[in-house]
Amino acid sequence: MTKKKEQRSNKWAFLIYQDSAPENYLDILEELHIPYVLSPWHDKDVNKSTGEIKKAHKHGALFFETLKSYSQVSDLLKDKLNSPAHVEVVMSPKGMYDYFTHAENPDKSPYNIEDIESGCGFELDKFIAEQATDEFLNDIIDLIEENHITEFEDLVKYARENNYLLLSLIIDKTYFFARFIDSKRFRARQEKIDQEKGKETEEEDETDGK
Repeated sequence: MTKKKEQRSNKWAFLIYQDSAPENYLDILEELHIPYVLSPWHDKDVNKSTGEIKKAHKHGALFFETLKSYSQVSDLLKDKLNSPAHVEVVMSPKGMYDYFTHAENPDKSPYNIEDIESGCGFELDKFIAEQATDEFLNDIIDLIEENHITEFEDLVKYARENNYLLLSLIIDKTYFFARFIDSKRFRARQEKIDQEKGKETEEEDETDGK
């Protein structure tokens, strides 16, 4: 434990339980003025040993501007949120995101990314887009196809109104999506021209046959 207490990092993960955390846990976190992110309430996790549902809990992380020790973070969270004493250094934001939602573990109950909570300047949209790039790329391509979007502006408007979590990735991949939409529009226009030419040819053939 002594070695753990000497650990220092600016990114620390922690746990809070629904039955012991203050009801105003978000207000308390906001008052700390430390960027934070929290998983959805994990209320469907099963204990493999007993088969029972685990106590509802949230996984969280604090992102400090300077290095903090294990003891500093543990004491702070115990005092403010009545959390367990154990905290861990965040080694992989991607791994943390996957654990938040069980994105990479189909054997566990999945959780909705829209139930992730954050504050104090934590850039949630950017974080989610960076961690779920492949999944979101497919979602946006499906969105374009299913809604017959032919203008980049319409894609941005649709995302703003229907799924704001996709906006960061759309902005980051503007060139790709703009070219993809241009290609779809050009192809649709070309197919229309080809169809019209085909009709003209058929009409000419019919005229010649008379």
